[in-house]
Amino acid sequence: MSQNADRIQDIGPQPQAFDIEHATQKNADYRSVAWSGRYLQVTLMSIPVGGDIGLEIHPETDQFLRLEVGNGHLQMGPAKDQLSFQQEVSDGWCVLVPAGTWHNITNIGASPMQVYTVYAPAHHAPGKVQSTAAAAEADKDDEPASWSVQPDNVPDMHG
Repeated sequence: MSQNADRIQDIGPQPQAFDIEHATQKNADYRSVAWSGRYLQVTLMSIPVGGDIGLEIHPETDQFLRLEVGNGHLQMGPAKDQLSFQQEVSDGWCVLVPAGTWHNITNIGASPMQVYTVYAPAHHAPGKVQSTAAAAEADKDDEPASWSVQPDNVPDMHG
């Protein structure tokens, strides 16, 4: 969907409906924010072969991820060096990440891993598109909208 008229347009906290399976499968960007509400957000992700979502922790954000296409190795735990929960995941699997849990999913398949994720509360700028993980890491303008409900300045951490 990169540079494609089929890209889901984030219209903010307005009613929205779209075929999330189709949109996730067609998304070619590392991260594309599809919908931003006051209390949650939906993003689409494409993780290249051998790539990963990135080891991180959201102290005040619960997260739901669903794999639409691909195979991954999931790791979660209480510390970045204590990833005691490990599971292979594939098409149709969901991952539930409680706030305050270190987590990562590595693409172990032969094609891009297509994922959608729901953050509660919102985590990225509405409509934000980042073509690669490196672009996401370098992006200094990726804050949730001022109209979203956010916790009190508890920063996320990345491994």
